[in-house]
Amino acid sequence: MDPNLKHTAVRLRTSLFALMRQLRQTAPPDGIGSARLSVLGTLYRRGPMTPTDLAAHERVKLQTLTRLLAELEADAWIVREPDPDDGRRTVLSLTRLGVRQLTADVQRREASLAAAIDAALTPAQQANLLKACEALDAVTEALGDAALPANAAARAR
Repeated sequence: MDPNLKHTAVRLRTSLFALMRQLRQTAPPDGIGSARLSVLGTLYRRGPMTPTDLAAHERVKLQTLTRLLAELEADAWIVREPDPDDGRRTVLSLTRLGVRQLTADVQRREASLAAAIDAALTPAQQANLLKACEALDAVTEALGDAALPANAAARAR
């Protein structure tokens, strides 16, 4: 492997982990926790899905999600309804309250990140960061594509 490519990978990983750690630490105490945020965000982006499909998307066991889903349902942020294709299954979807809570939390987080970007970077650096986001999207897609054969092989076992 090209030493510069390896160095880039190491720097990218450490920078992203440090950024994510800071974002978690600066989240307001009354904000949505990371597990809730992930589940709500998935339902927002992907639409209604079964608990099994949600667990697979989140890469956790269904048992891990059971309590969290019960809490979200008790808070009226999600609703379970019978699957129209298979009455034995349920489908989860966001409620209007869930969408409002998610949107408000994401807006607070984005405002905090935008303020840090504005304080730490020059306009030229901000433009470079925006361009780097396109590169990160491409790397994310490549990692997802690389995982597809491995995931299919694991499911086949």
